[in-house]
Amino acid sequence: MILMFLLVVASPIFGKETAPAAGNGDLEIAHRLEAAFEKVADQASESVVVIITSRKAGSKRDDDGDQAAPNPFEGTPFERFFRRGPQTPEPGPDSQGSGIIMRADGFILTNNHVINGADKVDVRLKDGTKFEDAKVIGVDERTDVAVIKVDAKDLRAAKLADSDAVKVGQWAIAIGAPYELEYSFTVGFVSAKGRSAVVQPGGSAYEDYIQTDAAINPGNSGGPLCDIEGRVIGINTLIKGLNRGIGFAIPINMAREVADQLIEKGKVVRPWIGIEMLPLSEAKELVEDMKDVKEGVVVKTILPRTPASKSDLKPADVIVAVDGTKVKTPRDLQLLILRKGIGKPVALDVIRNGKPVKVALQTGELPDEPLLVSRERSGKSASESAFGLTVQTLTKELAKRLDLEDTEGVVVTEVTEGSLAEQKGLQHGDVITEVDRQPVHSTEEFQKAVGAGNAKKGVLLYVRRAGTSTFVVLKDNK
Repeated sequence: MILMFLLVVASPIFGKETAPAAGNGDLEIAHRLEAAFEKVADQASESVVVIITSRKAGSKRDDDGDQAAPNPFEGTPFERFFRRGPQTPEPGPDSQGSGIIMRADGFILTNNHVINGADKVDVRLKDGTKFEDAKVIGVDERTDVAVIKVDAKDLRAAKLADSDAVKVGQWAIAIGAPYELEYSFTVGFVSAKGRSAVVQPGGSAYEDYIQTDAAINPGNSGGPLCDIEGRVIGINTLIKGLNRGIGFAIPINMAREVADQLIEKGKVVRPWIGIEMLPLSEAKELVEDMKDVKEGVVVKTILPRTPASKSDLKPADVIVAVDGTKVKTPRDLQLLILRKGIGKPVALDVIRNGKPVKVALQTGELPDEPLLVSRERSGKSASESAFGLTVQTLTKELAKRLDLEDTEGVVVTEVTEGSLAEQKGLQHGDVITEVDRQPVHSTEEFQKAVGAGNAKKGVLLYVRRAGTSTFVVLKDNK
């Protein structure tokens, strides 16, 4: 960024002389600001490292014939953020990024996507000292944070700021090694805080970026975003289009919390309640029943063996508050749950069938891998149908034969191609336990409940699949 000091020139129309050039006081201010930048560039960069990753020969080639490893972020904002260099048939440098010395004994903070898929990670300090085969201590894909370690001591650790105290409009200074060049230094401002929905639509509790117009380029990834005092306020992590002045950094408070857990435990432990959700505004079939409720989070799916599955929470419930704090979006709910410890009590205010309900549960530990839901089909059986849906009374014997956990309800044995049931994702082997919030135990009860429902308004089904609970609204739009 270039700082321009404008000299005021008086108009000759009024007979005034041109204003004198800026006085020594103005130059002194400019020089002091310049000196502040020089100090940050000189001192803060000593805590910044260049990370060189290598991959084994034999990976696929890119468009110009150079050897290149598969890019796990292809098609995402990360795709072009991490530049790939040419690679010979022998193992060699493949990618280059940046990192921040977190502790004097060799722990280095960077992005997960900087080291993702690397067979070898080397580190180079500003003075040229090189450390080969850095050890990967841990990674967290949800926040794109990683910690590596080199065998060293007395390194110059970065000074970390309180990113919660960062203000929009303050100076932002990015340091890194873009485009495989040596250290670079760019200056801008903090453009915004709390940015989400950058990587995925709707955002998540793990997206809480600092936005800056300081130039961030491929290779800056993993390097620091500093304040005017040289303290790290964030980790440069992605850009939204090259040369558009929109860069994003992970707040250092979040990165530090994640890094501490990676160093201590090798992984990040987070609380959760085990539901999939969507904002009320996207559940059009339920909005009509909400009357005065305009905002909230709809419980779309309850995953098996989770705190939610052990509670009174049900699919299609609308959560409007957590421990008395109102929630408007899924991200609001995620943030409130993440601030709790594991095994802590949670009180949910829920709207069910237009009426307020209290639901109590305890947080559990978020698993490393998502729980998978079986989508295998069962065989066909004769039964009655509605909305293109054929069901059969579920008995203990039938449940055992179909390898189903549930023993009460009706099991879907056929879904007519092109029907409303198929459009809504219902499958062979799904178990329907309730229709319009009334339990059903047989095909007769199912047909009676569906017949009594209002097809124009929508018939609400509770569905279980491989232990997972969700809801489906079948609505005749003709």
